[in-house]
Order: sequence, then structure tokens, then C-alpha cells
Amino acid sequence: MRLYHGSIYIVKQPAINGSNRLFDYGSGFYTTTSYEQAVMWVKSRMNDNHVSTGYINTYEFDYEAAKRMKMLSFAEPTDEWLDFVQNNRTQADYHHDYDIVYGPVANDRVYTQFALYESGVISKDILIEELKTYKLIDQYLFHTESSLTALKFIEAKKVTL
Repeated sequence: MRLYHGSIYIVKQPAINGSNRLFDYGSGFYTTTSYEQAVMWVKSRMNDNHVSTGYINTYEFDYEAAKRMKMLSFAEPTDEWLDFVQNNRTQADYHHDYDIVYGPVANDRVYTQFALYESGVISKDILIEELKTYKLIDQYLFHTESSLTALKFIEAKKVTL
């Protein structure tokens, strides 16, 4: 399976991102099966970094190797997915021990609904039902150094603004 990572750099050797920024599934290396989503991610990074060139890095994902690792998978938004994303995004000291996490992207459009939930305007059940009506893009988080062995760099395509 092909996975894509949008970056302002060519990333032949993926690394675990130890950033202070709070991501959906925690720190690590994020990819997606959606080329279009990777393009959106890289264009956002290009704007944030005031650069005109970025790259869509393509990897072959060795799912057989990944089966030997500790994985967490969410096919769609659920109570557990919502709790997991909120813990990662709101608790700086929250950590999990999964090598790879797969599931929907909680993008900016989704977070409008999250804000309604967090402020008590809608319930958890209503939020999850609402999210199930969205066409959500997927993401894979490679959370540990050993998980990165399941990725093989294929190529990088240039993206310009």
C-alpha cells in the first residue's frame, strides 16, 4: 500500500516528530493514503514557513511487518476514537504505547464540531453521528522508531504554490 507525507523537505528517512504541538494521535510520523490530503498538508506547511516549494513523499507500507507491531485502528469516529484524539490534543502529558495508529483525520472542519461538544452545545453521541456524515480522510501515525521500519521511501514529488 502507498502512503503519502507532505513536507517542505524530501524525507527519505522518516523520523519521529517530538514536537510540542498536540496532534490527533500523539507525536510521530504522519502519513495518509490520500495524495490530495498530503497536498493540502504540504501547502499548509509551505504557507506557515513562507516557502514556495514542498514535496509529497511517497512510501510503500509493509503491512505484514506492521502486523507484528502494536497497532490501534479506528475505522470511523467512535467514542474511543474521540476520547483518544481529545486526550492527545488536550493533555500535553498524555502518552500511549502503540507503534502505529490508524484512523480518521480530525481536521479543522471537524474541530468546529469538537468545539461545540467541548462547550456543551452538543453531546458526544450527536458529535459522533455528525462526524460520520463527513467524508473523513485517513491518517497513519508511526509512533515508535521500530514502526518506521514498515515504511520504504519510493519518491518525492515537488509541489509549488
